[in-house]
Amino acid sequence: MADDQGWGDTGYNGHPNLLTPNLDKMAASGAVFERFYAAAPVCSPTRGSVMTGRHPLRYGICHANCGHIKQEEITLAELVKEKGYATGHFGKWHLGTLTRDTLDANRGGRAKFDGDYAPPWDNGFDVSFVTESKVPTWNPMITPPKSAEDVSDKLVEGESFQTFYWTGPGEIVTDNLEGDDSRVIMDRAIPFIENSVNQKMPFLTIIWFHTPHLPVLTGEEYKKPYADLSEDQQNYYGVMSALDLQVGRLREKLEELGVAENTILFYTSDNGPEGKSVTGRTQGLTKGLKGRKRSLYEGGIRVPGIVEWKGRIAPGTKITAPSYTSDYFPTIANLLGVDIQQNSRPYDGVDLFPFISGNQTQREQPLAFNFESQSALIEEDYKIYRKGPNSEFELYHIKNDPGETVDLANKEPRKLEEMVKYWEEWNASVKRSEAGEDY
Repeated sequence: MADDQGWGDTGYNGHPNLLTPNLDKMAASGAVFERFYAAAPVCSPTRGSVMTGRHPLRYGICHANCGHIKQEEITLAELVKEKGYATGHFGKWHLGTLTRDTLDANRGGRAKFDGDYAPPWDNGFDVSFVTESKVPTWNPMITPPKSAEDVSDKLVEGESFQTFYWTGPGEIVTDNLEGDDSRVIMDRAIPFIENSVNQKMPFLTIIWFHTPHLPVLTGEEYKKPYADLSEDQQNYYGVMSALDLQVGRLREKLEELGVAENTILFYTSDNGPEGKSVTGRTQGLTKGLKGRKRSLYEGGIRVPGIVEWKGRIAPGTKITAPSYTSDYFPTIANLLGVDIQQNSRPYDGVDLFPFISGNQTQREQPLAFNFESQSALIEEDYKIYRKGPNSEFELYHIKNDPGETVDLANKEPRKLEEMVKYWEEWNASVKRSEAGEDY
């Protein structure tokens, strides 16, 4: 999963400048979701949806740096460990703090956030190489200089920029942290996969890149293909090309190890592109969709979605049904023969394989969203959106009008009423979960 990669930020989706040859190959050899969504328009909630198959408000992750994965939740790692899988998490965590006694990132090591301590090693992961939240995308453990010319002036979050890579309680990494951050992450993920294969163990590997989240910085070798563009574009496109290179490295390693035909590989982003517009280092594209990160309009939540499984998914497959990050958990559960309905809690995701196989073309269960004051519901043809609780819901025929240009609320009141009722029932279910009724 990339961090803040926009819907339009891939070569296969027609970007005018960005080169992503490895993502393009993955898309060509697998299935591309033409309407794939992050469960939220910001980082942590979407990551929670991947980890649990449930909307993050059900367990209190309302925003970035808000809440944590609760022990009562069943994580993806805990799910697969029951089937004998080795589990590893690499890159950005952002589902709780990683330390109580060392000043780290936005919340770690601060007494008022002690209750948010929820590291991957306490949530089912055997191996970890993780940061609490963001890092610079080049020389990730070195704080960029603060100068008028440096992009970092706008990027300091929280009380401190100090952050670390952790592998366990009190275990801070100090070696091999120079250069491109995506490479730094993959340097840890690949040995985990190699070790699992050598031990003949099935594996779950979660790789959450920091790229292209601010601060966006890259090396000269990655800027070269974009030398005729602005410095900001060179950094943004360069850091995306560096990420793409690591996706290619992973795919090649799976082939080399002889496990590509027994490994399913998903790719997506946690939300749409940063910034109010394409300026400075926030060069991400929505490809004409309204809104960006933090918005429940399409540009804030529609993101790249690819799935590849050599020999099992037909090359060039296109999936038109709306799908989202909450779907990963039930998809993997069904692949492993796990009946998640026995857990007696509501799941927001569904199994993706009926869409991937072509046995089902339309989604029956809508995608529901709630972020800060915004609300949305997406089904096969229509979408409703509300800016705030005191605002009226807008209605769009999202299949024909992805730019959300024509509000049909007055023309199709029955459809609007039907969708609003569904959203309200879903939201009531979320409130029950939030009150602890699922545990």
